[in-house]
Amino acid sequence: MSQSNEYPSELKGSKSLLAKYLTPEIFEELKDKKTSNGFTLAQAINSGVKNPDSGIGAYVGDEESYEVFAPLFDEIIQEYHGFSKDDKHKSNLNPDDLNAPNPDPTGEYILSTRIRVGRNFANIPLGPAISKEQRDSIEKNVSSILSSFDGGLGGKYYPLNNMSEEDSASLIKDHFLFKAGDRFLEAAGLNRDWPSGRGIFHNTEKTFLVWINEEDELRIISMQQGGDIKEVFSRLMLGIGEIQKEIPFAYNDHLGYITSCPTNLGTAMRASVHIKLPNLGAKMDEFTAIADKHNVQIRGIHGEHSESEGGVYDISNKRRLGVTEVECVQDMYDGVVALIKREKELS
Repeated sequence: MSQSNEYPSELKGSKSLLAKYLTPEIFEELKDKKTSNGFTLAQAINSGVKNPDSGIGAYVGDEESYEVFAPLFDEIIQEYHGFSKDDKHKSNLNPDDLNAPNPDPTGEYILSTRIRVGRNFANIPLGPAISKEQRDSIEKNVSSILSSFDGGLGGKYYPLNNMSEEDSASLIKDHFLFKAGDRFLEAAGLNRDWPSGRGIFHNTEKTFLVWINEEDELRIISMQQGGDIKEVFSRLMLGIGEIQKEIPFAYNDHLGYITSCPTNLGTAMRASVHIKLPNLGAKMDEFTAIADKHNVQIRGIHGEHSESEGGVYDISNKRRLGVTEVECVQDMYDGVVALIKREKELS
């Protein structure tokens, strides 16, 4: 990628946070800087320049990018998370602190629960700046740790490279297979050397899943049918704890767990349920008001920018940075309880 000395004209008219905060003055100040891994401003902003319809438009190549390009990223983080450059993040991974008895024991509303976190290795560049050798070595290291798991976490690792058609079909059927990233991730440099160094692990019960070298170096996921949110959270924490015994994750007291996309910083957590709310779905203003009150986000059944099908919605925590993991899941839980209560009143 060439280091341009001209302010990118593509950003004129873009509504992204990158376009909002990368003023010509900030561009001049940062354009020649680079991190010790050689990551440049041109690389950090390429996704937003190539895709003027981006929401954020900027990615980092390493933890240091958040300092080197702070005049840009501090503003983006402040607007997206409401988190200032002097704020400190706090972490709490203890399931005992979560108050979440199953809000739908009869299974009338909640179809499934899923909680995931992003994690990246300390002292290794993030996806946009990582070398092929580093990525391959992460895969080798993590797949060997995961393959040693036993009990409820024990399962099988599937490398994306040279995957059999049978394995591929089975993973697609379970919605476990990830593909090369979209045009936003492509422009951020996250699809390089595809599919080398990528893979998927899942336990035998298909309730614990790890994606290696997708957007983050690790995406660790716990899920199951129904609404036992605490059980899903507890399994996730157990899995993270086992991996962390062998691997130090990138983390600092200001930004929490470090991720290449600034939206995931902090807990890097998304806790969600698929939930049937046909009556509330017909009263979107009221639905949104309850969601906003409890800091949760409403999405369609296939994630961001998708529609609901059959009155089913994806409800997840909105806050990630400056709140603990327990608080993220508690937000989602409290929001779901309030939504079910209102759905019952409307039926």
